[in-house]
Amino acid sequence: MNQILVDGDVGCPVLVLAHGAGAPMDSDFMNVVARGIADHGVRVVRFEFLYMQRQRASGRRQPPDRQPKLLDHFREVLSQLDVENPVIGGKSMGGRMATLLAAQQPVAATVVLGYPFHALGKPEKVRTDHFVEFDSPVLICQGERDAMGNRQEVARYRLPENVQIEWFEDGDHDLKPRKSSGLTHEQHLTRAIGLVSDFILSRSRNQLIGVS
Repeated sequence: MNQILVDGDVGCPVLVLAHGAGAPMDSDFMNVVARGIADHGVRVVRFEFLYMQRQRASGRRQPPDRQPKLLDHFREVLSQLDVENPVIGGKSMGGRMATLLAAQQPVAATVVLGYPFHALGKPEKVRTDHFVEFDSPVLICQGERDAMGNRQEVARYRLPENVQIEWFEDGDHDLKPRKSSGLTHEQHLTRAIGLVSDFILSRSRNQLIGVS
């Protein structure tokens, strides 16, 4: 069984949340978001991809595994949790893997915190083709100046109607605004937590899914 972190109560709707490429499941960002969503009545289950498990064990930075291996591991976690028609999501790369998984198997919904619409410095390589392969709802919380998909770039994309983007003023890939904006990272994370929680709860009123 994979090591997991669980926040929230049994009997609540469940969000299976994957970490980003460079930080583990218990990074400051993931801790704040997971615990905040749990406080709103969602049971948040976090896990680590195999490369991050190797990094934790060795203490040496590891590059992410290739996409098929990441997706296989995500599926394995869902199978072990035995969550039917789950809500899945993640931070950055983890969120992208969640959307790719949603294009391959049924999920209730997907949430992404900072979607990597393109690789860093490669805006011509857009990662949205698979969005047309599924119609379950997607919520993306995106910083207006995200280096992997800012507001101006994303406005040029043709995204399907099931993809909802909530923009965070002056936010970067971690939704963090500059001090000059007059906004704080805490404010943005609080808003993201509220949006994700409402998004999940509004779709789970009639089908509560629990994890023991």
